[in-house]
Amino acid sequence: MAGVVGGTMPGSPASVLPAGTGPAPTVDSTPSLVALSAMAFPHAALRPAIVSRAQWRADETKRDPRAHYANGVTAIFIHHTDTTNAYDCADVPHILRNLYTGQTRDRDWGDIGYNFLVDRCGNIYEGRAGGVDRPVVGSHTLGFNQGTAGIAAIGTFERGAKVPAPMEHAIAAIAAWKLGLRDVDPRSKVRLTSTNDKSRYLKGTSATFNAISAHRDGFATDCPGEALLARLPAIRDLAARLQHRGLREPVRVQLSQALPSLDGSS
Repeated sequence: MAGVVGGTMPGSPASVLPAGTGPAPTVDSTPSLVALSAMAFPHAALRPAIVSRAQWRADETKRDPRAHYANGVTAIFIHHTDTTNAYDCADVPHILRNLYTGQTRDRDWGDIGYNFLVDRCGNIYEGRAGGVDRPVVGSHTLGFNQGTAGIAAIGTFERGAKVPAPMEHAIAAIAAWKLGLRDVDPRSKVRLTSTNDKSRYLKGTSATFNAISAHRDGFATDCPGEALLARLPAIRDLAARLQHRGLREPVRVQLSQALPSLDGSS
């Protein structure tokens, strides 16, 4: 399969390592959508390249036919897939299909639980169906799926594991883009309300989270592992830079997607 630069964006830091191999990602370059400027979206980040479900050959007959939507994404939960780190990035579509089967057949989640997945080469993959630009409700953090997005790092990142630099950048890039659509600073705190008593908080309880949080912050789990957990401060900072926060002069940006088209369903 041809090499791609997934999870990188024009103007990204020069120190970011190049991505490896994987399916060629899709990029929406519709002229009418790229005319939006920083005056309307002062902290918008460019949409990174995303490998679509069709490209990783998701069997759409396995999932629930109807996606559910929130009113926007105001927080991100970071996960790891708890699978091997010793994979070729060209083999990631096969890994995703296995995860998809397990989460639909064995866990009965109706679809893959994560909104996005990122491989060690920095390629970003569309997870749950419904539109990458829309606030799709996933099945990634019990009690806190509404109004959040789940990003899963493909691999296992317990203490002692190394989180690849391209993976970190890709996580920051997708988080910066999704949070930027609601002008959320990746370094900020947000209030979320639990929808399930099996989370860390009783149903109806509001709690404060980092805008980019770990799975374990909302649910009793070790996910995303100590190694990835330790990298979240750096990922938040990078995501903020990708939103052009902290610069003295506003930076005009171009968006490859419009704001989510909400239909009010949940």
